[in-house]
Amino acid sequence: MRRTPADILITVVLAAYGLYAASYIPGLLVAPVPPILLISRILEAVFGFAAAVGVWNGERWAPLAILALGLTIAVMWLVEAFVLGIVAYLNALAAAVIVAILFMAGAFYVQGHRHPAHNL
Repeated sequence: MRRTPADILITVVLAAYGLYAASYIPGLLVAPVPPILLISRILEAVFGFAAAVGVWNGERWAPLAILALGLTIAVMWLVEAFVLGIVAYLNALAAAVIVAILFMAGAFYVQGHRHPAHNL
């Protein structure tokens, strides 16, 4: 299977984000935090690793995993700002928009550059 440098870069970034999100989980398990924070970090880690595996293997569902990760991140920025009040509103809104744009672009790229064997 031939992978482009962009495929490798996207895979590494997604796996690194999954690892980054997973690094928060032990601290969230012992601290008294709202359950939504723990659930969101678990979802981010799972979607990050799943998207990395999907892009690496050229799976048909990889763009959906990328979109699910981006949606989870964007929604959590908004929840942390408008529901929990732990981040600034404008920063959260800007981050959510940027995340949505970046992850949609990544999903469209992966969708358009799947490996030929998986385009059936």
